[in-house]
Amino acid sequence: MSEIIFLVSPSPEGGYEARALGHSIFTEADTLETLRRQVQDAVACHFEPDQRPHIIRLHIVHEEVLPLEAPA
Repeated sequence: MSEIIFLVSPSPEGGYEARALGHSIFTEADTLETLRRQVQDAVACHFEPDQRPHIIRLHIVHEEVLPLEAPA
């Protein structure tokens, strides 16, 4: 495996959550900097050394909700 992708989103309780796509790996942290380290550690623990991906890709999702004013 050459890479693994994590979907990163804000946590409802604050901080961030990261979920691996196609693998049962989940971690969370208060800051993005800490989350990056948590993800690296989680991947290292999940895979055997000879099966670890070479690249960890973080897909950071930022969602905004905008009100739409009703036409007059």
